[in-house]
Amino acid sequence: MAYATTSDFSEAAAAPVTLALQRALVWLIGASVAIVFIEPSPYEIMTLTAAALFFATGLRLRLVFMPLILLLVLLNIGYSIGAIPLYAQSDVFSWIMTSWYMGITVVLLAMVLSEDTLARLDMLRRGLIVGAMIASLAAIGGYFNLVPGGHDLLTLYDRARGTFKDPNVLGAFLILPALFALQSVVTERFAKAFCNAIAFGIISLAILLAFSRAAWGGLILTAAFMLTLMVLTGKSRAERSRIIVITMVAVLIGVLLIAVLLSFDSISEMFRQRASFDQSYDEGRFGRFGRHILGADMALDLPFGIGPLQFHHYFPEDTHNSYLNAFMSGGWLSGICYPALIFTTVILGFSHLFVRVPWQRAYLAMFSAFLGTVGESFVIDTDHWRHFWMMLGAMWGMIAAAQRHKTVAPPVAAVQTQT
Repeated sequence: MAYATTSDFSEAAAAPVTLALQRALVWLIGASVAIVFIEPSPYEIMTLTAAALFFATGLRLRLVFMPLILLLVLLNIGYSIGAIPLYAQSDVFSWIMTSWYMGITVVLLAMVLSEDTLARLDMLRRGLIVGAMIASLAAIGGYFNLVPGGHDLLTLYDRARGTFKDPNVLGAFLILPALFALQSVVTERFAKAFCNAIAFGIISLAILLAFSRAAWGGLILTAAFMLTLMVLTGKSRAERSRIIVITMVAVLIGVLLIAVLLSFDSISEMFRQRASFDQSYDEGRFGRFGRHILGADMALDLPFGIGPLQFHHYFPEDTHNSYLNAFMSGGWLSGICYPALIFTTVILGFSHLFVRVPWQRAYLAMFSAFLGTVGESFVIDTDHWRHFWMMLGAMWGMIAAAQRHKTVAPPVAAVQTQT
């Protein structure tokens, strides 16, 4: 497949061997983010390796990344100041180092994906789907006891977790690869669409067996949002009609398959339990939402916060709200910079939804999944979700590439017309 576009053809032609190695590393980053039940995870190893190669072969720090870098630095400075009395605690020190490292990976991915964007995004997409298949098959195998000893390793509280430490994180991670697979189902020719339909079914089953309410809702809402955007940005009436028709068929098949799965007593019972909105840990003065109110009131009196990983010393559980956690962990500095970082990205993301770029389809999936995680961050701690920071970096990389494409593509097109 020829990836070079008008904005990156010179880069693609300059050093094909180096470029192929760079693209392979992007694929490995996408695949490795699915395996995080060990520390350090393969994702850390791959991003470090990628950083060494990309910086050795040339990587551009663009002016558009300055607000991103500034907000990331200030965010982590706030965390570091809030943790000053706690550095003797190894888990706090590790948390701070992880936060700084996640910030570095954001900038790295932004710079990487701002060049050779179409090809590298495609490799990231492919890697994510492969990683998602590995995680999903592990989760399904563990849940149904298909792997010897796998039930204890690959499940938690009778919920599938696969290659993740937590079922909620598994479910959240799988949404983006599911959206990528779904895009191929509604746009590609039969053979490729059929293969992606199988992948989408396997990933969706793993999300169901993770029994994460946020992941269930996230998949439905982000898929609906993405498909709506694909219809709005479709290039022809036939393309838009195809997306609508196949979506309706997919929904019907999905409902029928869920009905079959719910006929199994163990799945049905867990589904009813998890689908309930009256969970004990959500209700009451010190429930999830009660803690949000009490914590927000507490944060107003603590300019430096209480430090990372300390919230559960004051309340029965953790914050389960990333925006509140920023205030509690890093004080007012982090509490202001974290939402500023996230919602600046969202606003910029919305402003580029309808920009015609060669990677627009991938952009719509990435933005939809990112927006879903931004919403989920109000009810769960996403602070160190590797795939969340990966999406953040990818968003800035695509935005920078889109701005560059708008300035470079027209003149090249004009030259091609003249010749």
